[in-house]
Amino acid sequence: MNQRLSSSAQKVQEAIRQRGIEVEVVELPQSTRTAVEAAQAVGCEVAQIVKSLIFKAKRSQRPILVIASGANRVNEKAIEALIGEPLGKADADFVRQQSGFVIGGVPPVGHLQPIQTFIDEDLLQYDELWAAAGTPHAVFKLTPQMLVELCGGQVVSIK
Repeated sequence: MNQRLSSSAQKVQEAIRQRGIEVEVVELPQSTRTAVEAAQAVGCEVAQIVKSLIFKAKRSQRPILVIASGANRVNEKAIEALIGEPLGKADADFVRQQSGFVIGGVPPVGHLQPIQTFIDEDLLQYDELWAAAGTPHAVFKLTPQMLVELCGGQVVSIK
């Protein structure tokens, strides 16, 4: 295990290992805050980047996690139909309070509490994916099957 990880990246590494999945979180010198930056940093297509986006359900004020391909924009109406209420934007404070992580580093796993999760079906077509690991410089490589297993989310069309 890499002992040099920041505390946030280490938290993600431990959450992954607790689920019995062996992948290695790495911290890079360049930013991986956006899907484009992450793809450039790891040398993959933007579509292979796992974006973990937290929204706020307007009525219940609960967090909703949408795990999207880096190439896709979330169709909020599609997610609203799945949760049965309108979606609102989550500000940086809400994201940190609900997930424990900053925007640009939100991982698909290791949150402060369970969050209802939807996984973009487009991610399943790749052999290899890259996801944020707790900071805007930390990532980990995984397969689509590992992603579904880690998140326990519902695979849906988000477009």
